[in-house]
Amino acid sequence: MRSDTRIVGGGYLRPAVPDRHEHGCRRALGLTQVQVTRLTPSLSPTVGAGDDVQARSPGIPVGLSRVGVTGVEKVVRIRDELFFARLDCFVDLGRDQKGAHMSRFDEVINEAIGEVVLSESPFRAETLAQHIAELVRARQGAERAEVTIAARYPEHKPAPVSGMQTQEIYTLHGRAVAFAHGTRRTVGVSATGMTACPCAQELLAARARERLAADQFSAEQIDRILEQVPLATHNQRGLATLQIGCTEDCSAEIDAETLLSIAEDSMSSEIYELMKRADEAEVVEKAHRRPRFVEDCVREMLAGVVGAFPLLDGASFVSARQENLETIHQHNVVAERHGLLSELRAEIESGRPAAHQTSLDEWLDAGAPAQPPA
Repeated sequence: MRSDTRIVGGGYLRPAVPDRHEHGCRRALGLTQVQVTRLTPSLSPTVGAGDDVQARSPGIPVGLSRVGVTGVEKVVRIRDELFFARLDCFVDLGRDQKGAHMSRFDEVINEAIGEVVLSESPFRAETLAQHIAELVRARQGAERAEVTIAARYPEHKPAPVSGMQTQEIYTLHGRAVAFAHGTRRTVGVSATGMTACPCAQELLAARARERLAADQFSAEQIDRILEQVPLATHNQRGLATLQIGCTEDCSAEIDAETLLSIAEDSMSSEIYELMKRADEAEVVEKAHRRPRFVEDCVREMLAGVVGAFPLLDGASFVSARQENLETIHQHNVVAERHGLLSELRAEIESGRPAAHQTSLDEWLDAGAPAQPPA
């Protein structure tokens, strides 16, 4: 953009040529005229001094909240298992530094993955995220580093009746935010299942009662029939995501398999990629005997976490989210809840709503060192 260019009302760019008629019209119409003041030259001079360009002072001395790389894809092999991982990595950038060293992000990611592979330990997305975040913060000289990982991986599980082994794909989530004094991390899973709508089922139950009564069935017989015969309703395929966050001094290890079990059990039924007829009948009947709204799934996950982790620190963070892909509507439906584990325990045990629902950003920011007063 030329230094003698003005931004005039309507978003058009015109040279700043004096025009008394135009000036008078715009003043009468109250249109905005903004004179551009350039703080950074349009063409950056090439010094060629061989120094660290990123370490130079920027033309505009303003710090940046996040600088980094997104969509980094890696395949990690642990023993005989493959994990397809997608990573985002960020640091904050001070007002006196022109840029971050982008190549160092990938160097650190490769180094950290190599150490995980050599360790031969079970793959933990949150541990890898923590390791990368701490290395990146140190290498970039940043106050704060943040890493998120989503790793797709296969699990083999038997079909419910035939026992046939079927391969299912799940997603592991890991996130870490590193400060000088410590690192906060979250571990989570995403699983797909099936839900059956309670509302439509109730409507069909009422119709069935009317028709059975008209056909001379007694009330007791109708109750017995409806108890034995699953009633139709419309279904959704649901995506459950459950995450738990640990504070800097937390030594507890959250088992992803436990989270996966809680997430799958929160829906009306699990689903399987490969099924025989008996398996299909079992899945459909189970779902229709456990009809659940999208909201029910989130509450089931929360109750599952409270029940499965009675000794976990109340300062831990919990997030549960459910999205259902509707079949009789064009839209999808979503429900979620987040908060400290102590908030959820108190609400479930007392029946009283929590005074506050802590968000993920609040929980992460609570781990940052206190800023001195201005």
